[in-house]
Amino acid sequence: PIAKLADKVSGIFVPVVISIAVITIIVWLLLGKGVSFALSMGISVLVISCPCALGLATPTAIMVGIGKGAEHNILIKDAESLELMYRVNAIVLDKTGTITEGKPVVTDIHWTPGSEDERYPSILLEIERRSEHPLADAVVQKFKEKVVNEISVSDFENQTGKGVTAKVGDKVYLVGNRALLEVSHVILDDDNEKLAVRWEGDGKTVVFFAGEGRVLALVAIADKIKESSRQAVTTLHEKGIDVYMLTGDNALTARAVADQVGIRHFKAEVMPGEKANFVEALQHEGKVVAMVGDGINDSQALAQADVSIAMGKGSDIAMDVAKVTLITSDLNVIPRAIALSHQTVRAIRQNLFWAFIYNIIGIPLAAGVLYGINGFLLNPMIAAAAMAFSSVSVVTNSLRIKWKKL
Repeated sequence: PIAKLADKVSGIFVPVVISIAVITIIVWLLLGKGVSFALSMGISVLVISCPCALGLATPTAIMVGIGKGAEHNILIKDAESLELMYRVNAIVLDKTGTITEGKPVVTDIHWTPGSEDERYPSILLEIERRSEHPLADAVVQKFKEKVVNEISVSDFENQTGKGVTAKVGDKVYLVGNRALLEVSHVILDDDNEKLAVRWEGDGKTVVFFAGEGRVLALVAIADKIKESSRQAVTTLHEKGIDVYMLTGDNALTARAVADQVGIRHFKAEVMPGEKANFVEALQHEGKVVAMVGDGINDSQALAQADVSIAMGKGSDIAMDVAKVTLITSDLNVIPRAIALSHQTVRAIRQNLFWAFIYNIIGIPLAAGVLYGINGFLLNPMIAAAAMAFSSVSVVTNSLRIKWKKL
């Protein structure tokens, strides 16, 4: 956007300067000066006003900013994001893989009394093997060495935001959250409900395994929170940025995670499409929104956000959609990216100042306004040197970004 503004200014600036040069020649001719003198004045105006510094102002700062970002694990694919990031006042964070490490492990398993059928662990393992969800992988890692019986599974179906269902023989089994139990009309008894609430209060995600019309087992899965998450959230709050957490997990688990990292605003049991709607709602409130995510279910929200940031260890589609990719799992890089944007935009504005100040001072001098006062004339060679120095000052100022601390 700033480059486009500079282009518009140049589109006006060039014809205006040419007009000033022509007027300068005509005025000096009318004042009785020779053609050589008048042309020298006109050429000095053209030379000193050459807008190459104006053309260098934005791209030099952007290139240095992008290079510095790469040195700090920030890959910027779209320069517009670098220009816009400093204006962000709301950041939306996905939970799994963004705030947490994205390496869930099974911590507890409870089999409902009466579910001693030795086939059930094999059925659970085989269903989870077919799922692509990170939580499913945790279950697979837990059971794969203990289960030896092979089970044939058919009619596998992914229920977005809820879990998965499959058939073993003519019986339907499901693995997922409470929402999946509800739509499948499976009742959760009081004992299992109390156990699930206790685990969720500890910040764990509870996966329900059900079949034959009842809950067969509860599996508690924990995903460790990154050490950098709390510090990053605190830093963002200090910068006056509102931080939101969105997750498809249940409300109890979401609250436990939010409390641990210091996030005041969170929303649980969010479907993938609802994440994009949430970002859009913040934008309608007048906020400049950055979305940070790592999974396929974050891609819509990333596309909707003003600034989209993908975690480098996330899915390919998230990194493809996002305009900024962090090649580290450290969330403290986000405040650094915002600081980099501040530095870059400040340098661009300073560059535009240096580009214009030479022209504002130099054009009247080149036109000979001081000639009648003290006889001062600006030699075209000096005008050329001043114009070159203008470009050098812009490039040098841009390089200062490289040495500033984030």
